[in-house]
Amino acid sequence: MADGNGKRSKRGRTRSSSAAHGTPRRAGTSTTRRSARGINRWSHRVMQTSDALDLERGVFTKRTPRQIALSLKRSAERSRRRKSAPFRSAMSMLNFHMNRAGRNLSPERRRVLDEAKEELRRVFHHE
Repeated sequence: MADGNGKRSKRGRTRSSSAAHGTPRRAGTSTTRRSARGINRWSHRVMQTSDALDLERGVFTKRTPRQIALSLKRSAERSRRRKSAPFRSAMSMLNFHMNRAGRNLSPERRRVLDEAKEELRRVFHHE
């Protein structure tokens, strides 16, 4: 027994989503969840509350790769919340930032952050 469209799911409930009607989702629509106060920025929350590190404010906006690497090293060594070795935590947070920024990173910023990875290896003696 179905309602007007005659389609039922495996559990016997009528499907009412756009997928049930065979219509594709509009291009450009986001799957970002919305909270009562706006967009739920989970990656921002991860950066603030992660057990990996207590980051210095603005660490990823510093101008030189060396400044970024030294800041990450300092944060990793001082953090009492990290669960891993300091080098691993620092590199993890840098990779997380780069992956979440994705296409929004300019080529210049991506180059600086890639060089910061190399510099991080140098300051931790993991060459």
